[in-house]
Amino acid sequence: MEGVASDAGSAVAPLAKWRDEFARTFQYYLDRSTPNPVHRWLGTLAVAAIYVLRVYLVQGFYIVSYGLGIYILNLLIGFLSPKVDPELEALDGAALPTRGSDEFKPFIRRLPEFKFWYSITKAFCVAFLMTFFSVFDVPVFWPILLCYWIVLFVLTMKRQIMHMIKYKYVPFSIGKQRYVGKPAASSSGSAD
Repeated sequence: MEGVASDAGSAVAPLAKWRDEFARTFQYYLDRSTPNPVHRWLGTLAVAAIYVLRVYLVQGFYIVSYGLGIYILNLLIGFLSPKVDPELEALDGAALPTRGSDEFKPFIRRLPEFKFWYSITKAFCVAFLMTFFSVFDVPVFWPILLCYWIVLFVLTMKRQIMHMIKYKYVPFSIGKQRYVGKPAASSSGSAD
């Protein structure tokens, strides 16, 4: 009986070792991609284009695309929202400033950019894999799904923008702010 157990254990060990090695290598490349957001997003754009091409050529899987769109919309809301929502949280010192006299507090996202990118890329990969299984090809009238998704997107973004205006925050920053000093005083009394 011990021989059977040791054979099963020895068969699992190489799989576990391979899985650990794969996870380590995958994490290494994820870590190397962290400082290169432009390259990461271009890769995601390529994956998205491959998915769109697959759905277009197969002429199906619209319900998968709709689910993917809803998931990406949910991720976008998390990306645009502050970590501490002023409407939901009591003022505990970590809230966004709402008056000009308040102390500056940096905008901290609920969903950081790297996790946002990683989740979107995984979602496109999973949706692409789902297009190879006919069980996910539910026949639907896709224009209705598209119209419904556009309405959801517009209403959700309107609510999010109103929230941004109400609590005076901008979820985007373009580099480090540079302050310009006072213009140099020119001498008005020049000797002729």
